[in-house]
Amino acid sequence: MLKKMPTHCGDETCASCVVAGDFIFLAHHAGGFEKQDIKHQMRAAFESVKRTLASVGAAPGDMAQIHLYLKDLGDFDGAREVFYEYFGEGQFPARMTSQTNFLDDACLCMIDGVAYKPAMKGE
Repeated sequence: MLKKMPTHCGDETCASCVVAGDFIFLAHHAGGFEKQDIKHQMRAAFESVKRTLASVGAAPGDMAQIHLYLKDLGDFDGAREVFYEYFGEGQFPARMTSQTNFLDDACLCMIDGVAYKPAMKGE
């Protein structure tokens, strides 16, 4: 059974995440556009991911895979540093990084991915 969570971005055609069994598929998460700073926007994106995961009983530590989208690959080192704030040593998810343009020109980065959270017995 699929559980589709309400949008996080104001677009009803985009669920914030979809839970399929023990897997949680996250849509794009971004934020912090008021500041053109990659670390600020990465933190905002991760905080958005945290809120979405919490809404289905999961946390960033449950992330199995992350796709990081950057407007400028020159921001990679700064973006990468923020991962240490959200994951413990040796707890990093698999990651793919791509360069792209965004619909909102102020956006420097975006995250999507897959989390794994086995259902608790009795749920």
